[in-house]
Amino acid sequence: MDKQKSNFPKFMLLWAGELISSIGGGLTSFGLGVYVFNQTGSAASMAIITLLGFLPTFLFSVPAGVLADRYDRRILMMIGDGFSALGIVYILICMMQGECAVWQIGLGVFVSATFQALLEPAYSATITDLLTKDEYSRASGLVGIAGNARYLISPMIAGLLLAVGDVKLLMIIDICTFFLTVASTFVVKRGLKTKPSENKESFFGSLKSGWKAIRDRKGILVLILVASAITLFMGVFQILAEPLVLAFSDAKTLGITETICASGMLVSSIFLGIRGIKKRFVLVLSLSLAAAGVFIFGFGIWENIYLIAPFGFMFFVMLPFANNSLDYLVRTNIPDELQGRAWGLIGFLSNIGYVVSFGLSGVLSDFLGKLLNIGVGRGAALVIQGSGVLLVVISLILLRIKSVKALEN
Repeated sequence: MDKQKSNFPKFMLLWAGELISSIGGGLTSFGLGVYVFNQTGSAASMAIITLLGFLPTFLFSVPAGVLADRYDRRILMMIGDGFSALGIVYILICMMQGECAVWQIGLGVFVSATFQALLEPAYSATITDLLTKDEYSRASGLVGIAGNARYLISPMIAGLLLAVGDVKLLMIIDICTFFLTVASTFVVKRGLKTKPSENKESFFGSLKSGWKAIRDRKGILVLILVASAITLFMGVFQILAEPLVLAFSDAKTLGITETICASGMLVSSIFLGIRGIKKRFVLVLSLSLAAAGVFIFGFGIWENIYLIAPFGFMFFVMLPFANNSLDYLVRTNIPDELQGRAWGLIGFLSNIGYVVSFGLSGVLSDFLGKLLNIGVGRGAALVIQGSGVLLVVISLILLRIKSVKALEN
């Protein structure tokens, strides 16, 4: 593929499809979260559903990365997007037959996420296929918008729709978005000449090559640990923000609050999409993580929407700067032909943070709420504040690691 000629328009089409998919997925995720909390009154139950939706991405990202280097990445994306609708359809059918049990929701979410896991490494590697090195930073900002539209746009839409309908309406809209995303990927595929794979390695040989590409640069391993910490604290926020707000408010207010908070990500992602980051990526990464820690701590102080929302907004402002810097430092230090399997391994390792947070944050929140007799909402607030403190500590340590600074060269 000739990367000297700009393929940015093709990237924008692909990005638009993933934006639509993310919004649809966010509608279902928000609706199911409210549904489960109303049925059980437990943060742990919400966390279990979220964990089941995430486990396939964690477990299958490595083999999906190997597949992305062996087969047509656009076909893998279409399979992942298209068949992920099956799990949502199953939950919808169960709900139409009566009240849907938590285990049925968990099963449907797990099936849907299993096919989505096939998508992620192929999508990351396709970005490298399409764009030049100078376009990576701009693209990262836009990818941040699409990937986080589920937090940015979906909650407000879902909250308003739940005021006039129920979760089934949200899932029907989500199912319809799959057709659009598969179509956009198909159009991009027709406009690209796919180079036949020359990879003759065995499956485990491919994994070894991907690991070597990561291991050879010690700074990348450090950044993977940092990425794991980011996913850990993002997972805590993702799980506990809802019970924190629902403990003293309703679903409509929750949706508006989540959208206001996540719009901070839109502001910084638009800035990065236009300007990008030109230099001093490690410094930007460290400062943005420190600021994010301060703001997430402030998010848990009060039970007041007018005070919670600004702190949440500023927390999300910081995240794209951290993710953009991480993405650039890693992407520019891995050979193009190893991108798929490397990103599969990176996704697996960095997403350990999500597994830990989804598995423990809800349980810890419920435990603290009962132990201190403050309720699940304030228990969630304490866990969120603890995450903020740890994030600041990590940012300070990062500035002193020479192997990470060496990646900028």
